Amino acid sequence: MHGPTPPLPLPTDRLRFAMPPMHESMDDERLHRKERLAGALRIFGRLGFEDGVSGHITARDPEYSNCFWVNPFGMPFKHVTVSDLVMANQDGQVIDGNYHVNQAAFTVHAQVHAARPDVVAVAHCHSVNGRALSALGDLLDPITQESCAFYEDHALYDTYTGVAVDAEEGRRIASALGTGKALVLRNHGLLTVGDSVDAAAWWFVSMERSSQVQLTARAAGRPVLIDHRQAVATREQLGGDLVAWINYQPLWQDISRSEPDLLS
Repeated sequence: MHGPTPPLPLPTDRLRFAMPPMHESMDDERLHRKERLAGALRIFGRLGFEDGVSGHITARDPEYSNCFWVNPFGMPFKHVTVSDLVMANQDGQVIDGNYHVNQAAFTVHAQVHAARPDVVAVAHCHSVNGRALSALGDLLDPITQESCAFYEDHALYDTYTGVAVDAEEGRRIASALGTGKALVLRNHGLLTVGDSVDAAAWWFVSMERSSQVQLTARAAGRPVLIDHRQAVATREQLGGDLVAWINYQPLWQDISRSEPDLLS
């Protein structure tokens, strides 16, 4: 016995699907980047990526391409608001804001930005699983769909020279990153980049989780690798910054709705 005829499907143009916004003015784009930066910092704080005063996310200013917005030195990630953010020039000198910046961390970020004009944002934190993977001097293996996004698109900076405080060290790190989306800094942690704050933040979250999965799987046994052809195909499907931006939107929606004071 047949039931009633179901309604016709809705036209796809009536369905909502978020895409990266386009802004007509530099001021609007600057505010957008700052809002996303403050939100990403709070998300990183929620996820436990903060360790003392270590860890930064930088966002290139849309007008002054050699200047970068960054979190204030010593301020908890969970407390950062848009108005707290600081803009510094390539040399780490503050040109907008009321706080100092961490010169050691900023030096690395500035050199990565200089080497990669395509990059809008750089994320680096001393997260637990990222540090554990880095202590092994390992890259991510293609053992899950998520880790395949990094397959042959991340690298290892295979040295440790203490706290990076000079431009030359920053240039070496940028050189090791090359054209990739991420870097494992041996005995140090993870660094990711993206063409938006959202993308760089998502790659860091995903890389940290992939590090945890790899460490857990190895502790339990011998992980089965996804073969090269499938790993490449998966990366081509999931490894682009637009996919990262889309994946990040639930995190952004959650933080911006639950903590709207971040926009102040």
